[in-house]
This record gives sequence, C-alpha cells and structure tokens, in this order.
Amino acid sequence: MKIFIKNMVCNRCITAVKKIFNDLDIAVSSAQLGEVQTLKNLDNKQIRVVDEKLQAIGFNILEDSSQRLIEKVKKSVILIINGLDVSEDFILSKHLADELHKDYSAISKTFSQHENVTLEQYFILQKIEKVKELLLYGELTLTEISGKLGYKSVQHLSAQFRNVTGFTPSHFKNLKERHRIPLDQI
Repeated sequence: MKIFIKNMVCNRCITAVKKIFNDLDIAVSSAQLGEVQTLKNLDNKQIRVVDEKLQAIGFNILEDSSQRLIEKVKKSVILIINGLDVSEDFILSKHLADELHKDYSAISKTFSQHENVTLEQYFILQKIEKVKELLLYGELTLTEISGKLGYKSVQHLSAQFRNVTGFTPSHFKNLKERHRIPLDQI
C-alpha cells in the first residue's frame, strides 16, 4: 500500500517516518521523500493511528490528489536544488511537466491555489534557503554557489537574495543571527 506523506523534505524525515512505522510493527518495503510503501494494506484504524503519530512530529498523510501533486512538486524542487547541479538554462516548467507527465499550467494552478505562492516563487524561495545554508557552511564562494544553483551571474543571485531576505549575501553572512526557514515551511 502506498501512503503519501506531507512535509518529508530530507533523509532525517525518512528516518523519522520509518521509525513510526517500525514502532507500530508495520512492515515497509520502501520509504522516500513524500511516500511510504507498506508490505500489506492498512485498515482505516491503522491509517488513523499512523496519521496521529505522524502529526505528532509534523507530518500528515495526504489523501487528496491535489495535495499529493503538490508534495511531488515540492519533492522534485528540493531534489533539484539539493543536487547543486542546476544548469543556467534550466526550465522549471519543462522539468515538472516532463517528470509528472502533466500539463504545467494545471500543475502551476493547483500549486498556487493550495500554497498561496506561485511555483516560480517557491523555486526561488527554496534556492535562497539553499544559498543561506551554503553561505553558513562557508565552503563555497558566491560565484561557485551561483553556478551550482543555475544563476546567470553573481549579480542575479545577489539581487534575488536581497529581494527575498532584505540583505545582500555578504551582509547575511556577517549577521550574528542568521535566520533560515525550515524547508517544510516554505
């Protein structure tokens, strides 16, 4: 049985979700961002118990097809950005339409209606959070970060960063309190 789960954004999320299933003695054949495949079908009572346990740590079972689509979109965007291999000519609309086998305008409309942000804005917000993370690590230059996240120039990255955060990347890096937004809250 495939169960779709909201807010799984990293490997620690997968570990936490697998632990819940394990604690409830529910055998899992696979777990990945946004979904868990169980070996056996679960009855309604088991599903309610799993959902309660998931909610206790910030996750939810997704029963609605629109919510499933949104989670697939979020998962795809997060994986693209975390791969740090976004080409300068990357086109989000083409990528999502190809990956999800759906018309991009339908994907975009569903996403915007449920998330109160456009897909392009969501993509930018995710990229900016990744820039913040990479700045905090201090292992890459701004030029390297710009290249890995598909920006055409450091100036473009800096302008977008300033529009979203109110700071330049270098000012952000020098702040004593640097705020990052958890990925599941974007």
